[in-house]
Amino acid sequence: MSLRSVAKLQTWVVRFLARTYSNTGIPELTQARHNVKRNPFADLEDRDIAFFESTVGSRYVVQEDLQTYNIDFWRAVRGNSKLVLKPGTTQEVSAILRYCNERKLAVCPQGGNTGVVGGSVPVFDEIILSMARLDKILKIDEITGIAACEAGCILENLDRKARELDFVVPLDLGAKASCHIGGNVSTNAGGLRVVRYGNLHGSVLGLEVVLANGEVLDLMSDFKKDNTGYHLKHLFIGAEGTLGVITKVSLLCAPQPQAQHLAFLGLPNFDAVLRTFSSAKRHLGEILSACEMIDAPTLQANFDHFELNTPIGSFPFYMLLETSGSNGSHDLEKINRFVEFGMGKGEIIDGTIASEARKMQKIWKLREIAPIALGKDGYCFYYDLSLPLREFYSIVDVLRERVGPLATRVTGFGHLGDSNLHLNVCCTEYTQELYHKIEPFIYEYTHKLRGSISAEHGIGFLKKNYLRYSKASEAIAMMRDVKKLLDPNGILNPYKVLN
Repeated sequence: MSLRSVAKLQTWVVRFLARTYSNTGIPELTQARHNVKRNPFADLEDRDIAFFESTVGSRYVVQEDLQTYNIDFWRAVRGNSKLVLKPGTTQEVSAILRYCNERKLAVCPQGGNTGVVGGSVPVFDEIILSMARLDKILKIDEITGIAACEAGCILENLDRKARELDFVVPLDLGAKASCHIGGNVSTNAGGLRVVRYGNLHGSVLGLEVVLANGEVLDLMSDFKKDNTGYHLKHLFIGAEGTLGVITKVSLLCAPQPQAQHLAFLGLPNFDAVLRTFSSAKRHLGEILSACEMIDAPTLQANFDHFELNTPIGSFPFYMLLETSGSNGSHDLEKINRFVEFGMGKGEIIDGTIASEARKMQKIWKLREIAPIALGKDGYCFYYDLSLPLREFYSIVDVLRERVGPLATRVTGFGHLGDSNLHLNVCCTEYTQELYHKIEPFIYEYTHKLRGSISAEHGIGFLKKNYLRYSKASEAIAMMRDVKKLLDPNGILNPYKVLN
């Protein structure tokens, strides 16, 4: 699949989601559904509005039609903010935070609002700090591939600009057409190709961050190697806007692949999935760029709601393996040998290999459309876990038995290459009965396996009560100390990550 075709698919997915969820009812207020008590922050007054208008201009002080800012992308959480601010410079962000810190006005930083754990929308009436106007691409070095951009830059736009110089951004998400780089970094987003490029802790070279008191922290860098004391940038990667607001990012882009191939495989059981993954690492080595797994119930949702078809027959499990390299014929020979080897051992029952862009796009669509298809059952509880590979799928079977007829389907798919399972429990509508059947059970189960309760989506609001299942009490206490040091008044994204 050409990278251009991937971008077109991702754009379609985002536009479809926007149409789908704009036609559904709004969720219950988060504060009511989860019985949350408001912290003692100040209330918004006319004098505050006057200050903000003098800082960013009245055009960028928004007080009407705020529903899209108050509700998350998947319509699971909802706040009731009465104000959205849209600064256009780092200096304006600094002035806003300095003022809010002095007044003790709570702030919710927001990028593209594509998160799935309630991290980018308010819980109560926090001022929403939209980064949408900070969208400039500052530079991309045509020799090194080092890019610098503002935090509100849309991922797809940066990737498109990088491709003009024969580079790619080392991050690929279904929400690529609307998510912001700053939000990606703030959640340490993973995506489809972590197996090839690693996560953002390795790709981000530097940051510019505004602290709660308005101080601008310049951590920008053009070097991958910079062994000069504490690397403070790592504090803010994955901090979800609770320690500071990212305003600029320096990112190392990768050379654009010259050839790509995609194998879509049918397998008889999960043991065969594990053996096939192990074989892929041996046979494909450095050209393996993505390794995804889909179970039959997930694919059935695609069939039920979108009438999609697979290029092969029906099987309990499916795998998508992508290769990216510099020699098309050499890579095709390697992937053909890999598939033949797996079929010879009975681990792969059927499969197809695609090199043509249109065919690859149709296959990738089966994976990209899955969350949307599952949501069309009515309501879907989405979970994002890291689990030991040998136990990667067991939680799906266990949970399916636990919830029984309360769910329309329980499915699992995800990034097998980096042990990241997306677990989904679908139902006709949200109920407390089903919610309490699932949580905290799935986090207790994950803890027993020494997994992570969040692989790539972050903690946000929805997982903050369960952080203890993945972090020791000593580590959480230290996180609280860091939060108190950098944000003593607690104004930055309150009610998120830490209780």
